[in-house]
Amino acid sequence: MNTYTIVRPEHLNHHGYLFGGQLLKWVDENAWLTAARDFQGYVLVTRAMDRIEFATRVANGSILRFSILPERQGSTSVTYGVEVFADEPGAAREKRVFSTRVVFVCVDKSGKKRRLPKKESYRSRVE
Repeated sequence: MNTYTIVRPEHLNHHGYLFGGQLLKWVDENAWLTAARDFQGYVLVTRAMDRIEFATRVANGSILRFSILPERQGSTSVTYGVEVFADEPGAAREKRVFSTRVVFVCVDKSGKKRRLPKKESYRSRVE
């Protein structure tokens, strides 16, 4: 699934470029939106993100594209690969600025792990 947002002045750090914490917030939020649509009726919470490495700075006015694809599913968790691309003002094409994997776990109302239904489109692994 692709989602988009625009970098505005309130998202910038003291150097005038996108604040890394804001990008992480958007990554988590957009990945969760994808997971919530894939597993409607289930409560999913963020368990982990792997490597956090900012490849390049992102200018004000850039349009960000979040490409979010399922990677694998366990019995109670699901992992999504996230790539972020920036289309900066005046640029001829977008560039990749960030990538990570986000793991969500399914929980019940008391916060205990809950089984997820199997999705055929995911590469399954045993938890």
